[in-house]
Amino acid sequence: MTASDKLLTIKEASEWATQYTQKTVTTSNISYLIQYGRIKKSGDNGSTRVILKDLIDYYESYNGQREVLWKDQLGADLNWALSFDQYKEAETTKHIHRLHPYKGKFIPQLVEYFLDSHTDSFKTETYFKKGDIVLDPFSGSGTTMVQSCELGIHAVGIDVSAFNALIGNCKVAKYDLTDVQNEINRVTKSLKIFLQDSRVLEFEEKLLQELYKFNNRYFPATTYKYNLRQGKINEKKYGAEKEKEFLPIYEKLVEQYGIKLRQDKTDTFLDKWYSQHIREEVEFIFAEIKKIKNIDTKKILSLILSRTIRSCRATTHADLATLVEPITTTYYCSKHGKMCKPLFSILKWWETYSKDTVKRLAQFDKLRTGTFQVCLTGDSRTINIFSELGKKNSAFAQLAEKQKIKGIFSSPPYVGLIDYHEQHAYAYDLFGFERKDELEIGPLFKGQGKEAKQSYIQGISDVLNNAKKYLTDDYDIFLVANDKYNMYSTIAENAGMKIVNQFKRPVLNRTEKDKGAYSEIIFHLKRE
Repeated sequence: MTASDKLLTIKEASEWATQYTQKTVTTSNISYLIQYGRIKKSGDNGSTRVILKDLIDYYESYNGQREVLWKDQLGADLNWALSFDQYKEAETTKHIHRLHPYKGKFIPQLVEYFLDSHTDSFKTETYFKKGDIVLDPFSGSGTTMVQSCELGIHAVGIDVSAFNALIGNCKVAKYDLTDVQNEINRVTKSLKIFLQDSRVLEFEEKLLQELYKFNNRYFPATTYKYNLRQGKINEKKYGAEKEKEFLPIYEKLVEQYGIKLRQDKTDTFLDKWYSQHIREEVEFIFAEIKKIKNIDTKKILSLILSRTIRSCRATTHADLATLVEPITTTYYCSKHGKMCKPLFSILKWWETYSKDTVKRLAQFDKLRTGTFQVCLTGDSRTINIFSELGKKNSAFAQLAEKQKIKGIFSSPPYVGLIDYHEQHAYAYDLFGFERKDELEIGPLFKGQGKEAKQSYIQGISDVLNNAKKYLTDDYDIFLVANDKYNMYSTIAENAGMKIVNQFKRPVLNRTEKDKGAYSEIIFHLKRE
């Protein structure tokens, strides 16, 4: 047996990988690689082993040469330090950054890099200090506001989406955590009483039992996924066969328990994408939340409900982000490599997200500073920042008018990539927020044609020109963008600014299915 054929325990594999990658690789990380067929399992459950060569092949192919290969493709000016590849997902989604899903947000470490006081070979000077005010005119999920709060910097966010503003303001609000927990307990108890007369939970339990037996037989953990990755199984054909085989079992249970799979109408998002039982539970919890007297508690429970119902849409696990057609039957799930089911009750996710939210709020409460952070709902091209700020927080407005805003850190929308209102359509339906899709800059529905690009350039230019009224003379503006259409030099010129530096960073793949080298630029703009 050669050295590379050596068998390692899970613990030994963890220690080897940690030393090899110079990053912490836990036993859970190794178990994940085995579970999802990245490396082959040897031995039984009582003495699981992995082959050292499999580990070497995995880490060499995925991590070892990536920096070199990407710089070959994207240029030697790629700042690999800004990839933040040393951080695990738990660190890039730390505390309140994962209060609610949001497509198109940047990681907090990127914001910290430019807002904090450190310098290095790329960032040669400090741009912001404690007590300064930073503006994010495309606030999104509020990442800039949150990191400003950690760093002792005041922040103003602006977003045309009322729901985005709710997310951001919920993240930076100061809570009575005892009241939040008490209200969660009350609502959860009420939901359980509501479900006592329903057979939904009993149906789901029985369905899960049948799926467990079926999956153990036809999709054995580790073996199936490993064989799939080795090309020994035609996934599409095999999955379709097993879908048909399980369907009669599912249909029999649906009939036995009287489960109503669809609502009577499909007029709205909530009508189309939720089963009748889930819709009833959503409406019940929302009615209970409306009874809460503390406005901040009411808002954070509303956000928990929104996060919950996003996870309970009638869609496959692989389709949560895009949504194609509602699914009401069991199905072969390519994401998990087994038969999965749609959801029929929100109780599990409501309890999971409630617990997670309270934990994250408590974590952030220990890090936050006594500074102001507010997200305004409005059009950044025309909004009177100080006037609207005065309506939300007069003390903050007075401070802002006195010292003005030191600069901007923001990630503008990419042209023709995301419809920001549509990604949270369920929340707009439930909460009754007014949608302002027509005011989005560079939305997906406008495409990436010549007219869309010209509209985008005009829109971002207008935002910068409006923001200048509220900035100090020596402002620093940082805009994160993938400028593949070379629009930002024109935008800077239109705004009477100059690009004084560009920081090119690799954007690491979120899934191993997409291994293409990809970068974005952080444009540093100053007064012309």
